[in-house]
Amino acid sequence: MRLIRWTATAAALTVGCIALSACSPGTALPAGDKAADDRTGTLQVWLYNEAGNAPKEAVVAKAVTEFQASHQGVTVNVSYIDTDAAARAAKMKGAFNDPSSAPDLVEFGNTDLPGYVAAGGLAEIGAELDGWSSKGDLDPAIAKTAVLDGKTYGLPWWVGVRALYYRTDLFTEAGLAAPTSYDELVAATKAVHAQHPDTFGIAVGGKYTFGALPFVWDAGGDIATKSGDKYTAAIASAESQAGVKRYTDLFGADGCPAQQCADLTGGKTVDLFAAGKAAMAILPNSSRSKVDAGPAKGKYAVVPLPGSKAGSIAPAFAGGNNLGVMKAAKHRTLAVEFAELLAGPANQQAMYDAMGNLPTLKSVNSAVAAKDAFLKPFTDTIAAGTRFVPMDQGWAQIDAQAVVPTLLQQVVTGKADVAKASGDAAQQINTAFTAH
Repeated sequence: MRLIRWTATAAALTVGCIALSACSPGTALPAGDKAADDRTGTLQVWLYNEAGNAPKEAVVAKAVTEFQASHQGVTVNVSYIDTDAAARAAKMKGAFNDPSSAPDLVEFGNTDLPGYVAAGGLAEIGAELDGWSSKGDLDPAIAKTAVLDGKTYGLPWWVGVRALYYRTDLFTEAGLAAPTSYDELVAATKAVHAQHPDTFGIAVGGKYTFGALPFVWDAGGDIATKSGDKYTAAIASAESQAGVKRYTDLFGADGCPAQQCADLTGGKTVDLFAAGKAAMAILPNSSRSKVDAGPAKGKYAVVPLPGSKAGSIAPAFAGGNNLGVMKAAKHRTLAVEFAELLAGPANQQAMYDAMGNLPTLKSVNSAVAAKDAFLKPFTDTIAAGTRFVPMDQGWAQIDAQAVVPTLLQQVVTGKADVAKASGDAAQQINTAFTAH
């Protein structure tokens, strides 16, 4: 559930951002101000309370012991906060509005960054991180998920990407190899479905934004482009439309019929593949446990999602969580140092072992992939280059209004062609950007 947790909560997280960014924190520190930087006392830390949180707590507890041993007079108090969107949004809003209730260090979803910065909650910590020994080991694309307008507000802790799961038994029966291009993927859906009419060629969803975006990015398109400090919708560009068409063309009789798949979320595509009802699906590494619990266990493999050019890898969305220092932190330096410890090589390895979270450090990614062949398609996908949503608080509104899913659903249900649906989506996207 780790990345599914991320996938399922990414929209919810950004919904919370709307509430946060819409509220001006009346008692928050003015921009540029810093609270006292005490080097002793109690460091307050808020981390997410995951499903099956005990292994995470064990890793963190060990890091706390190590940190306290090397920082005399310091106690680290870790609180695990509810990951429910509404509850977490209320808690974070309270911390932004009342610095006395704020922690020093907080874990947050990386798409939350623009809203949290707009709310005046996070401190810029780029100067401190310049001295971090592992800074050069951060994947550059992932590092950007903590940067807004050239300023660094967090430290990427873990990342999640998607790749193509496929049924090896069905492919072997049909005489197929794993697809290495979009055309081969389409051909495979037809070949498998022809032999197994009760099996979807591929599980895709009309509400699966992060399953669709790799096709848009691979075609040279994007949700939006930035000029200066302003974003403008790019979803209606010729390149974006080509990517939308490639994705929505998979909603056919051979792939995933629209009447059954238009309303599917990313989580539901996991369910289809795990239940043995689809020959392929675009899923995160964390879906492994669910797939292994179903009929597909032992009958699947994973490769990077292929792009349109043979042998290429379609860019994946870099979901994940960051560690950020609150602007109201009373122990700013200690907060940065503890974040560096948690996100350092040893603890990224430990968090992978405990929770299956993919590391953000290139060296640790290579190490975990060398130990577990299953991870190689995901680490290869990261190495090929990941992409992200617009780093603007307008994304919260775009996501909450389901602009991209609506676009996809309009096309796959035949209510609009790609040009019309993309144009409508572009208008909504631009409205969201100009509203903030």
